[in-house]
Amino acid sequence: MGRQLLHALTRVIARLAAWPLALLILFEEWGWEPLQRALLRLAKFLHLEWLEARIRELPPYAALVLFIAPSLLLLPVKLLALWLVGQGRMLLGTLVIVAAKIVGTAIVARLFTLTKPALMRLAWFERAYNAWITWKAALLAIVRESWPWRWARVVKRRWRRALARRGA
Repeated sequence: MGRQLLHALTRVIARLAAWPLALLILFEEWGWEPLQRALLRLAKFLHLEWLEARIRELPPYAALVLFIAPSLLLLPVKLLALWLVGQGRMLLGTLVIVAAKIVGTAIVARLFTLTKPALMRLAWFERAYNAWITWKAALLAIVRESWPWRWARVVKRRWRRALARRGA
């Protein structure tokens, strides 16, 4: 009896934890391509094609260091945001975190696009990447099958139809 209760409780906790994680993953999914393209346009505007070409030529472990670097460099910014929240400046701290997330996602997305061929030459990275893609797809499938997700899609469709009728 105790083992079944523990198993049921573990499933409930996993389902509850899946939502925030899935929302974070969905943000990354929705933002990944547009932010990556925005950084590409910025690189072209700043005439940094030469730098992107150099990044594409990096050997696998150098590409890995470059790919990981933005996460480490954003850590002080996130600590600043926590400090701001601790100082009672909740709105400013939240804005710093959101800005760091958006900028970080853009940089990581662009760097991954540039370094992916080199990274995939690392067998362990390729295995980890494929496992991540499989796990992410399973998590998102669970979320997309849930009633809150389906309900939100229905509401979204109704809003679009209503807006389309008003605009027509």
